[in-house]
Amino acid sequence: MVASRILVALDLASADEAVTTAQKLTEHVAGFKIGLGLLMGPGPATAAALARLGLPVFVDAKLHDIPSQVEMAARRIGQYGARWVTVHASGGQAMMEAANEGLQAGAGSQEAGVLAVTVLTSLSPEDLERFAPGTSPGKLVSRLARVARDAGVEGVVCGVPELGVVADVAPELVKVTPGIRPGAMDPGDQRRSATPAEAVSRGADYLVVGRAITSADDPVAAVGAINDEITNAARD
Repeated sequence: MVASRILVALDLASADEAVTTAQKLTEHVAGFKIGLGLLMGPGPATAAALARLGLPVFVDAKLHDIPSQVEMAARRIGQYGARWVTVHASGGQAMMEAANEGLQAGAGSQEAGVLAVTVLTSLSPEDLERFAPGTSPGKLVSRLARVARDAGVEGVVCGVPELGVVADVAPELVKVTPGIRPGAMDPGDQRRSATPAEAVSRGADYLVVGRAITSADDPVAAVGAINDEITNAARD
């Protein structure tokens, strides 16, 4: 198994397709992510099926509700073997603390941690200005990362441009970056995307990569190319 920082986003149509794809990649990546598409279809048992492959599973549930509901949801997800579960940092410190408590209870002796989502990479600075005048992605990520740190979560999810902000205000947090697009790939619905090399050079611990791998003619080769880019960037 090679060392990798890639968490593959399995945003696929079915649990069977997700597991089949994951099986091909287990020797080449750091773990797998499932999002709302699979959670609202096949359900959280998909996480359990992936966890049986032996790599960490990142359940991108983006929980955001009153603390008691988030605690219950995180507990259930932990019971399915999730290594990480996401919550929206904007839900506040009490909610994040509840998520952490629930996840730990559900996971039992298994290692598990909460990742706090800061500002979605699908949002541009102009989008933020519309509902939070006077702010910017960097300013908002800085505030939310401080709250996440105080809540005792394991890490944050943030865009590559904001990695330095997180390192400044909460250096102990694990930094996970979505919106990764190798080379000339179409950014799709991402507004603050970046290449793997940019993410690593700015301090990302894990990179969430989806379509560049799952839509490739040869997913294993696609992962290999990204791993090489990450390795070369880490040397620079």
